[in-house]
Amino acid sequence: MAQCLEAEVSPEMWWFQQGLSFLPVALVVWSAASFVFSYITAIVLHHVDPLVPYISDTGTIPPERCLFGIMLNVSTFLGMATMYVRYKQVSALSPDKPKILRLNKLGLRLGWMSCFGLCIIANFQKCILYYIHVLGACLTFGVGSIYMLVQTILSYLMQPELHSKDIFWARLAVFLWSCSSILSSILCLGSDTKTQQPPQHLHLLELNHHHVPQEALFVSSVVLYSGLYGQNLVQKLHWDPQERGYTPHMISTVSEWSLAFSFLSFFLTYIRDFQKISLQAMVSLQGQTLHESPGSFRAEEQALLVAGSI
Repeated sequence: MAQCLEAEVSPEMWWFQQGLSFLPVALVVWSAASFVFSYITAIVLHHVDPLVPYISDTGTIPPERCLFGIMLNVSTFLGMATMYVRYKQVSALSPDKPKILRLNKLGLRLGWMSCFGLCIIANFQKCILYYIHVLGACLTFGVGSIYMLVQTILSYLMQPELHSKDIFWARLAVFLWSCSSILSSILCLGSDTKTQQPPQHLHLLELNHHHVPQEALFVSSVVLYSGLYGQNLVQKLHWDPQERGYTPHMISTVSEWSLAFSFLSFFLTYIRDFQKISLQAMVSLQGQTLHESPGSFRAEEQALLVAGSI
């Protein structure tokens, strides 16, 4: 059982030491590092082109694939923890507002679904299980965008009593940023498919090109496959500037990176809110010893497990 408390702020604390603000900070810094480190490793080993490769491409070939997977798994945990704290905070601030409470529960479910998608991306590379990887990307970016929308609506409903208008406008701007990134990737998909001639088969991944546009609604990296049927993995990871569809490809990769960093930017808006919250976890004992049955201990004892910020 977790209880939400108002955090005590000491004037000697750094800004990231106040309350639970370190959680969104850790999520953003760690996730950005997972992208950057895998990118640097892939570039040094000449596995991808230096000029804006797809994020998934930087985690396709070992050893960067291992680094990418481990770091994204940690990001999944940090994301779930951050979303849970946000859920508890909104619940504590608006206990008598059913509409806000319903949206808050919906937001937590959507957020955790998005985190599960990130875990899928981390552990199922596109060159091995492509459709599973795409499913994870749809959950991460598609459901994650809806999570951002729900949190933006909550910020609107909680202003000006509990939220400042600046926070609402900041979250709305980041949400629109993510939507524009998704829209640009879809437009690139249409442009790219018109410039390429689909062959009879795909060498490594037997994909049906009629299904790709449906999957690409939230995943800009699918554009890589929409116009390159019949090429092997190495050719997919390396692009020639003279190749047809290169310009839509570049716009698509930029859109994907933009989409990823719009998500990270959204969690940055949690820092100020999290400076004003701490959690307490309580343990409820059902017996005096571990070998007793729960029914033999009638008087329930409660002890404080963790106090202050966690």
